[in-house]
Amino acid sequence: MSFIKEFKEFAVKGNVIDMAVGVVVGSAFGKIVSSLVGDVIMPVVGVLTGGVNFTDLKITIKEAVGENAAVTINYGNFIQVTIDFLIIAFCIFLAIKAINQLKKPEKQEPKAPAEPSDEVKLLSEIRDLLKK
Repeated sequence: MSFIKEFKEFAVKGNVIDMAVGVVVGSAFGKIVSSLVGDVIMPVVGVLTGGVNFTDLKITIKEAVGENAAVTINYGNFIQVTIDFLIIAFCIFLAIKAINQLKKPEKQEPKAPAEPSDEVKLLSEIRDLLKK
C-alpha cells in the first residue's frame, strides 16, 4: 500500500474528523469558560477576598535594576490559571454527562446462560442415574 493511500485512509477516517471537530469546539468552549472565570467568577471572588486581584500577586526575588526587569514568581497568575482549569474541567464533565444522558441506551443482547461447572455436571449425572 502506498504512503499517500495510507495517509488518505487515515485522514478520512471518522475518528480523525471527530477529533478535529472536538479540538475546534473545545477551543471555542475554552474561550467561553475563560471569559466566565475572568469576567464573572473572579470579580466575585475578588470581592469576597477583600478586593484581591489574583493576577497581581507575586513574590519579588530580585528588584528591577536599571533596564533589567524585576525577577518575580507570579503565583497569583498560577492561582488564576488553576481556577480556570478546574472550572473548564467541571464544565466539560457536565457537558459530557448531559450528552451521555441524551444518548439512547444500546440494546444489549441477552447473554446465553453460563455453562454449568464440572461439579454441577457431575452432580446432575449422579441425580439422573439415581432417578433411573
